[in-house]
Amino acid sequence: MSEVSKSERFQLNKTDCVKLLKGVGVACAGAALTYLSEWAAEADFGDYTPMVAASLAVFVNVMRKLLADTKNQTGEQDD
Repeated sequence: MSEVSKSERFQLNKTDCVKLLKGVGVACAGAALTYLSEWAAEADFGDYTPMVAASLAVFVNVMRKLLADTKNQTGEQDD
């Protein structure tokens, strides 16, 4: 669970800024992926259509892994 940051009223500390930037990144990535999926659905890739669909699925999974917090409570990373 996320921890509560201890910043003064009307001020942002480093933790707050990092959380805000992560939220902006998630929102922008979602918008970009929505646009990309709309474009990919309308584009004709011919014989490469299955390859493009698989590549987009892998890209979404990579983005999810990059944006997710994968640290355990002990500070070790999950594999």
